[in-house]
Amino acid sequence: MSAVKGVDVNIMGREFTIACTDEEREGLLRSVDYLDKKMREIRDTGKVIGVERIAVMAALNITHELLTAEVGGFDIGDFKRRISQMQEQIDVVVGEPNQLF
Repeated sequence: MSAVKGVDVNIMGREFTIACTDEEREGLLRSVDYLDKKMREIRDTGKVIGVERIAVMAALNITHELLTAEVGGFDIGDFKRRISQMQEQIDVVVGEPNQLF
């Protein structure tokens, strides 16, 4: 793995330096482009004012996209919810040591 370097990026006219390796650089730049696009779309609606609010709305929209994405007919959000429910059930059982044996 290569050394971590600072990569200068621009999101809605603001400059940021992000640490990443050479292997991560392309993915980081794609992510920056996607975030910048989403934030500009929200800003251009005129309904949300302020960079922090725009960033939060973009984060919520992107999170919603991730949790409702279907990959090959597979609902990732549903899968994550099921895992969370199973983890909660495991935590309940493991929290009661006499029930294990």
